[in-house]
Amino acid sequence: MKKHCALVLGGYVNGYSIIQELHEKGIKEIILFDYSRNIATFSNKIKKYEIIKKDPVDLLKKIKTLHKEYEYIVVYPTDDLQLELLYKIHNEIANFCFLPYNYDNLLDCLDKYFQYQVCEKLNIPYPKTIILDKVDDFKNIKNIMFPIIIKPRKRDDLNTGIFRNLIISNENELFKYEGEIKDFLNKGFSFLVSEVIPGEADDNIYAYVAYRNKKGEILNEWVGKKISQYPDDYGVFSSVANEAPEIIREQGRKLLEGMNLQGICEPEFKYDYRDKKYKLMEVNLRSTMWHRLGNLTGVNLQYTQYLDALGEANVKRQQQDLSKRIHFCYLNHEVMNLFFRKKYFKKFIRNIFKSDKTYFAFYDLKDIRPFLVSLFRLFKSLVIKCLKQLKTD
Repeated sequence: MKKHCALVLGGYVNGYSIIQELHEKGIKEIILFDYSRNIATFSNKIKKYEIIKKDPVDLLKKIKTLHKEYEYIVVYPTDDLQLELLYKIHNEIANFCFLPYNYDNLLDCLDKYFQYQVCEKLNIPYPKTIILDKVDDFKNIKNIMFPIIIKPRKRDDLNTGIFRNLIISNENELFKYEGEIKDFLNKGFSFLVSEVIPGEADDNIYAYVAYRNKKGEILNEWVGKKISQYPDDYGVFSSVANEAPEIIREQGRKLLEGMNLQGICEPEFKYDYRDKKYKLMEVNLRSTMWHRLGNLTGVNLQYTQYLDALGEANVKRQQQDLSKRIHFCYLNHEVMNLFFRKKYFKKFIRNIFKSDKTYFAFYDLKDIRPFLVSLFRLFKSLVIKCLKQLKTD
């Protein structure tokens, strides 16, 4: 039986970025579990991959089988559903797995409203927000000015088909979605309704990313900024840069301490020009799609977790390189934005070329298959979207 391995859950951009960083640091025993044949399964940097179901019983079975090969397993989740699955089987695997979260408060901390309650206690700005727990709460929406954003309190879109978020500009739009939202409320779902902070999210979303150990020590950290998203201001990462004001670091540290978080965590903030405050959008409790930026600017959070999991007493403290402008881009999203977002050409040129160094997700000449698969999927997505637009026109 081998001593230990890294188990990456999820083979999309975030999963492949974890694999890249660990492999670059000399870790060869890397296993990938995913729900489908995702892009990272084509990597030559992994020992093997397994397809898992979105089910705790199946995940437990696969991890126990892996334990027959490895004495100790360092786990890297990449979505909230995986965190919930791990939580359900925690007691059965904790003695031979390193699980990067605080078991005592994980479910609370996944709740966005709880995150805002902590902000209230810590005096950290956040958007004005109300809860929709039941149909009768719907009338309370009038207490927030339009435009508003409605999103699940937890990431239920991952396994239930519920929407990720809805942007509502006025009462007429709200009426259009009222029936759908009330149906979900009747099924037991819960939502947050928040004010939309004005201004483009493309240049106003900042993040503090850190690894905090079980003793409550922040072993390494970095900051960054989203410079474009896909498919719009309320989408996911397209390109990012290594820049952020110092207050992002200060507020991020306060949140990790105040919420008593463990593992790799990422509070995201949006700048509100009305009161010149950086307001919390959400706290992610696992590696997100753009975490590769930290590695590319000198901070290895994934490797930090690995060393901490194996009991390394003196994990090297790293300083993020902010002297050069580094961009990390997901080319698929950039190209889709170029084709389908109006007036995006200048941003595309800036994101790809206006930096000291630009890196692309999945691109590695020594491991080229994931990048080629990614390009094939980009071509397929372009064709499908163009055909849909032609039908609409």
